[in-house]
Amino acid sequence: MTERTARLRLLMTVDTVGGVWQYATDLARALAPLGVETVLAVLGPAPNMAQRNAAKAIAGVRLVETGLPLDWLADDREQVLLAGRRIAELACHLNVDLVQLNQPAIAAEARFPVPVVAVSHSCLATWWAAVESGPLPQDFDWRVALHAEGLRKAGKVVTPSAAFAAATQAAYALVVAPTAVHNGRAPLTCPPTAMHDFAFTAGRLWDRGKNIATLDRAAARLGLPVKAAGSLAGPNGDRVTTEHLIPVGHVDEEDLAGCLAARPVFVSAALYEPFGLAVLEAAGAGCPLVLSDIPTFRELWDGVATFVAPCDHAGFARAIEEIVGDTARRLTQGEAARAAARRFTPDHMAGDMLAIYRTLLPSSTPDRVAA
Repeated sequence: MTERTARLRLLMTVDTVGGVWQYATDLARALAPLGVETVLAVLGPAPNMAQRNAAKAIAGVRLVETGLPLDWLADDREQVLLAGRRIAELACHLNVDLVQLNQPAIAAEARFPVPVVAVSHSCLATWWAAVESGPLPQDFDWRVALHAEGLRKAGKVVTPSAAFAAATQAAYALVVAPTAVHNGRAPLTCPPTAMHDFAFTAGRLWDRGKNIATLDRAAARLGLPVKAAGSLAGPNGDRVTTEHLIPVGHVDEEDLAGCLAARPVFVSAALYEPFGLAVLEAAGAGCPLVLSDIPTFRELWDGVATFVAPCDHAGFARAIEEIVGDTARRLTQGEAARAAARRFTPDHMAGDMLAIYRTLLPSSTPDRVAA
């Protein structure tokens, strides 16, 4: 049996703007021992050198920088449709067995030569419903329509949480609910460090769905620092300013691990969060969690986190103060978070995704990959 016929080849789209990059590289790494070779096709901004090196270090992974636009940053409908056609052509050229689109909109009108799994990590329709009010802006309409069509064209739709699966099904009137496969993340390697008194948040700070304004107001009420990692300006032109949070900019994995090693109180006031990799990273490091009371966080961290109404800045400040002021509680909640985080591993995620791939492949193909 040749190496080519012994393995399954997967083409997976990826972008470098948010958590999809981490998700895709973790998934590809965990799929490799299961007999899956992954081609990562980059849409949108090109990866930086650190990202390129990280991807190339994964066994069985090939990185292809397409130069194609990312759906939610595209100027018009035709750019997204072009991306779909080019990815379909790439799938044919590379003779892959399966395509996983982490941007479902590009499946809207493309003709793929193999089965397609669409993974919806977020979308404008559900984001708008959680963050804003009133009718969708005109610029959102065509993007939402393409996303909806892409979901319907896919052989299988996956979301990173059951809560987001329900929101997605409702937003797009899907006959069949998406399958929830929780994201996975290996614990960061945190150096031995004394516990320090501060609160910490991380993510796309510019995204209004992260609700940084509430944390900024909470920080004004606290006598301890609240640090925020991530960009204050987004590639779509959105920008946020802070008066009381301490922005620390982009941090690489090593710096993030060093920060989380001090076991700060990790806080998120998100209005919209389909999963939340930053929360998982903090939990894996043993940080106590103070989270907004939204369905996703309840699904993943109920019984572990302290929950606060999303816009209750005084409630967030009070919760942080109470945890920092009670060392025993802080340690107990941190260890409970660490224990809960062990449920969300890359291996578990890869196993669940491989089971989904098998349902779409010809009956002879699943025998080629590990059971």
